[in-house]
Amino acid sequence: MASSEPRRSTLGMLLLALLIEAPMHPYRMQQMIKERGQDELVNVAQRNSVYQALDRLERDGLARRASTVREAGRPERTVYEITDEGAAVMKSWLASALPTPAREFPEFPAALAFLAVLAPGEVRDLLDRRAAALTEKVAAIRATAPPGLPRLFLIEDEYRTAVLTAEIAWLRGVVADLDSGTLTWDLRLVQDTLEEFGQIQRD
Repeated sequence: MASSEPRRSTLGMLLLALLIEAPMHPYRMQQMIKERGQDELVNVAQRNSVYQALDRLERDGLARRASTVREAGRPERTVYEITDEGAAVMKSWLASALPTPAREFPEFPAALAFLAVLAPGEVRDLLDRRAAALTEKVAAIRATAPPGLPRLFLIEDEYRTAVLTAEIAWLRGVVADLDSGTLTWDLRLVQDTLEEFGQIQRD
């Protein structure tokens, strides 16, 4: 294995995992990602995302071209397979990703930091809509689980629903506080807070 390990990416991990199952061509990979609902885990909205990621894996020596296949009425397709180095790097990536929280920059916490720009009543309605949307998402995830599928193959969905369920509970709590008035603000509060805590920071 090279002394400098290739940069880890979620899509790269997913493609290597598919190649561990069996050699396959990029179009089949894209199909399987969507069939398994894993397009909720990685961004493959762009048609060439999988092809670009495979090119990177090939350049890094983690995957290689194994053969070409031609199906009736279809263009010739290149089949890829994982290399020994790819299998080793995949294990290394997992050993790094599982215990270590990634430095991520999701949009929602950033939006929460600027609630004061909006009126409390407007925020209440927006957060209530988010809770409803997440509730539908949780139901959709649970509905797609094939009966009898071992938990091992549903563990990422179990995690996603646990996180979403926790967020829904938090959102409903915030909405309740906005309804009761225990969480509220106005321009005077914002100005007084900026003056008080801005002065502390300057000192």
